[in-house]
Amino acid sequence: MSEIQRPGALYQQVAAAIRDAILAGEFPPGAPLPSEAQLIERYKVSRPTVRNAVAALRAEGLIDVQHGKGSFVRATAQPVLTVERRITRTSAGHFATHDGVEWEQAQEPSVHRTQTTVATGRALELREGEEMFGCDRLLTDPATGARALHRTLIPFATAEGTPLAQAPDTEPAKVYEILAEAGHTLSWTETVQARMPLPDERAALEIPDATPILHTTRVTHGADDNQPLLLEELRVSADRTQVAYRITAAQPPAVR
Repeated sequence: MSEIQRPGALYQQVAAAIRDAILAGEFPPGAPLPSEAQLIERYKVSRPTVRNAVAALRAEGLIDVQHGKGSFVRATAQPVLTVERRITRTSAGHFATHDGVEWEQAQEPSVHRTQTTVATGRALELREGEEMFGCDRLLTDPATGARALHRTLIPFATAEGTPLAQAPDTEPAKVYEILAEAGHTLSWTETVQARMPLPDERAALEIPDATPILHTTRVTHGADDNQPLLLEELRVSADRTQVAYRITAAQPPAVR
């Protein structure tokens, strides 16, 4: 092969050439890349240039580097786990969440006191610095090994006068039941954001380099005044997990 002649930094030129070879099928998913020595000979560049090129492709999520074995083209398999986002209520007033996953708790829930940030305050329609209870759970799916981080944030104003003030680690479905018994007519809104993980999230979820997470945020509202009562966050690795919703047709808004 002729020497690299594209514009741009030399390592970027080498990375682009390797990327082209991968996309052309020369190196299929799961296949090893040529060794450093072979890449040096192939592109007529120095060892640091090859290493920088491989590092760039790793940062893109195109390859994985296995220490002692070399670099491998990353597989693009479908997610192994589908998390359904549904809530139901029985005639007896009991709530249930239907993830479609038999989650197990990897460790005891961690309960703490915290305050609203700019983001959580906006979701809960509270000023920054308002007091809340927080409960963090690390969940695992024994069938696939997938992990999830679940966080519940309960403002003090929501917990006051309810059992949640003494037990903020109550399971979410039971929290809904407690709020309903307190006189709230509940509804929910949910958003999903894809983003790169923070270091502690990456370690807890055990996900590889250059892998985004799906960050799902669910707000529980008191439908009488639409006041946000509760905030839940679910974070999962986007390469192993997908999120599914059941959509039904709603009545169109009344014309005034």
